[in-house]
Amino acid sequence: GAMFWKFDLHTSSHLDTLLEKEDLSLPELLDEEDVLQECKVVNRKLLDFLLQPSHLQAMVAWVTQEPPASGEERLRYKYPSVACEILTSDVPQINDALGADESLLNRLYGFLQSGDSLNPLLASFFSKVMGILISRKTDQLVSFLRKKEDFVDLLLRHIGTSAIMDLLLRLLTCVERPQLRQDVFNWLNEEKIVQRLIEQIHPSKDDNQHSNASQSLCDIIRLSREQMIQGQDGPEPDQLLATLEKQETIEQLLSNMFEGELCQSVIVSGIQVLLTLLEPRRPRSDSVAMNNFFSSVDGQLELLAHGALDNAISSMGALHALRPRLARFHQLLLEPPKLEPLQMTWGNLAPPLGNTRLHVVKLLASALSTNAAALTQELLVLDVPNTLLDLFFHYVFNNFLHAQVEVCVSAMLSSGPPPDSSSETPNPNPILKHLLQHCRLVERILTSWEENDHVQSGGGPRKGYMGHLTRVANAVVQNTEQGPNAEQLGQLLKELPEDQQRRWEAFVSGPLAETNKKNTVDLVRPHLLPRSLARS
Repeated sequence: GAMFWKFDLHTSSHLDTLLEKEDLSLPELLDEEDVLQECKVVNRKLLDFLLQPSHLQAMVAWVTQEPPASGEERLRYKYPSVACEILTSDVPQINDALGADESLLNRLYGFLQSGDSLNPLLASFFSKVMGILISRKTDQLVSFLRKKEDFVDLLLRHIGTSAIMDLLLRLLTCVERPQLRQDVFNWLNEEKIVQRLIEQIHPSKDDNQHSNASQSLCDIIRLSREQMIQGQDGPEPDQLLATLEKQETIEQLLSNMFEGELCQSVIVSGIQVLLTLLEPRRPRSDSVAMNNFFSSVDGQLELLAHGALDNAISSMGALHALRPRLARFHQLLLEPPKLEPLQMTWGNLAPPLGNTRLHVVKLLASALSTNAAALTQELLVLDVPNTLLDLFFHYVFNNFLHAQVEVCVSAMLSSGPPPDSSSETPNPNPILKHLLQHCRLVERILTSWEENDHVQSGGGPRKGYMGHLTRVANAVVQNTEQGPNAEQLGQLLKELPEDQQRRWEAFVSGPLAETNKKNTVDLVRPHLLPRSLARS
C-alpha cells in the first residue's frame, strides 16, 4: 500500500507542508481531515511526529482523562475521539510504541483506577485501545495485566459499563496462541472470575451489572464450548468452563436469584446463563441455509446423536442444581411478579405475561427438552406442561410465548426413551401419557380451533396462536405416523372417548389438511417437511 501513495502527491503535500512547520502543535495536526488516512498508509513524516513521546503521552491522556467542561459538548470529545482513532488505526509502529512503553501502559491502565463510575464514552476509547494491544501485542499486555493485583477487581467493579465487559471479552477472544490463551483462562480462573461474575447477579447490584455479568458468563460458555468442538483446547480442559459447569457454581447463581424479595432483572439475567448452559452443543455450521437443508439433514442428526452424550455430561451440574428449584420457577408462572396492566389495542391485559415469565417458560421448556428422567419426572409432577398450555391459550397475542410452548410440546411428542432406560422394549413414555390424558392435548386443539372458527366467522380477529397451534397438531399427526412414540401415541388416541376420536380424524383430514395446503409455502420449514421429503 505504501508504495502506491508515494506518488499521490496532492493529498499528502498539504500535510507534509504542515509537518515542515517548526512549531506545529498536536491539536493543529489533528484538525487536518486526512490525518487518519495518512496514518494508515504509513506516511513516515507523520508517524515520526505522532510517535514523539510527548505526543503519544498527550494522545493517551486524551483517551483516558475527562476533558475540561468548558466549550461546546461536541468539541469536548473531538481530540479524544481522533486520538482514539489514531491509537487504534492498527499501524504496526504505533502498536509497537504503545506495547513497549510501560509508562504509557500505566497511564492507560490508570483509567480503570480513576474512580467509582467511568465515563462511558472514554471507557469505549480505553477499551478499544486496550483491545488492539491485546490482539497485536498479546505477550506484553498479558504479562502487564497479570502484574496488576487489582485488575480483576476493577473489571468487576466496572462490569456494568458495557465497554469494560467488552474488554473482558477481548481478553478471552483475542489471544491467538493456544498455550497463552490457556494461561489467560487459568489465570482468570484462579482469580475466581466466574464466581465473582455470579456475585454481580444479585439483588444488591444494579440492572446493568446483572445483564453485563450474565452476558459475560454466556460468552465464556459459548466460546469455551466452541473451542472444544473445534478441538482447539490444548492438553488440559478449559478451566473457566469447568468452573461454570460445576453444580456448586450454579447453586450459588440460583440462590442469588431467589434471595430476599424477587428482583426481575436478577431472575432474567440468571436464566440467560442457565439457558446457555443447557443449550445443546453443536458446531456452528449447523445453521445451514435452507437450500442445504436436504443434503445435510442426515449429517446433522448424526452429529446431534454424538453430541447428546457430551451434552448430558456438560449440563449435569446445571440439571442437578435446577431440580430442587423447579417448583419455585413454576410458582413464578402461577403467581407472576407484580406488573402494571398493559394497555392493548383490544383492551387491558392484567397481568401481562412479562419478560420474567417468558424467560421462566424458556427455562422450563429447555429443562423438559433435555429429557433427563429425574428432571422430567419432577416437571410432570409439578404439572408444568399444563401450565405452559394454559399460558399459551390465555395470552392470545404473545407469539414469543407461543413459539416456546410449540417447540416444547413438539419436543415432548418426539422425545425418545429417557437416556437411562436400558431395556429393548422401551417402557411407555410418561411424557406422552401426561400430554394426552392429563393435559387433554387433543381436546384442547379441537376446542381452540373451533372457537377460532366461531370468532372468525363472526368477523372477529383470528387468534394469534393459530399458526403455532397448526404446527402442534401436525406434530401429533407426524409422531403418530413415525418416530419412537408412534405406537404408544396411536394407542393413546384409541383410548380417547369415541366421539373425540371421530372429531380428531375429521379434523386431521379436513381443516388441518386444508390449512397445510394453504401453508405450502411454509413447508420449507424443517419441522413441517412432508413425509416423502423427510425420508428422501
